[in-house]
Order: sequence, then C-alpha cells, then structure tokens
Amino acid sequence: MGWIILAIAVFTEIIWALSLKWAASQGTWQASAVPVSLSFLNMALLAFAMREISAGTAYAIWTGLGAVGVIVGGVILFGEKVSAVQVGFMALIVIGVVGTKLFAAS
Repeated sequence: MGWIILAIAVFTEIIWALSLKWAASQGTWQASAVPVSLSFLNMALLAFAMREISAGTAYAIWTGLGAVGVIVGGVILFGEKVSAVQVGFMALIVIGVVGTKLFAAS
C-alpha cells in the first residue's frame, strides 16, 4: 500500500508544482490557494508512504519522478522547451528511480 500512496504523492507533487506556475499567471488569492492546499495533501501523502517505505527511498523516488513529471507537464501545458541533453538526463533520473525501487529493502 505504501508504494501506491507514494505514486499518488508523486502525481500530487507534479500537479502542485505546475499549479504554482498557473497560480502566478492568475494573480488572485483564490488561485494561490490551489498550490497551498495541494502542498498539504502532498506532504501528508509522502508522510503516509514513509510509514512503509524508508525515508530515503521514498524521498528519492518522489523528488526524481516529480522533477521529470514537472518538466514533461511544463512542455505539454506551458509550451516549455527541452533539449535532447535534458531528455537524456531525465532518462538517467528515471533509471535511478527504477534502480532505487528495485533494490529497496522491503
């Protein structure tokens, strides 16, 4: 169950980070409430996942996949540009996350 909660936390992390850019473009306090609310949910989910997964493993996976997801989301939603070199390094992050998961102590 910890891994499922961590996956939801990663998704929430991506949505949270993208909502920061969106809220900045809106410029209203209501829009600012979205990333604030998501940050509380995000941290709670990460904390719940850490009940079953070691802190280092959960955090490495959360930040790694979150970073890659935000880059992809920025390209899709905001038309941001990514170079081939950046894609290569994103692939290395994903490889690191997979390795971290495969060799995580149960």
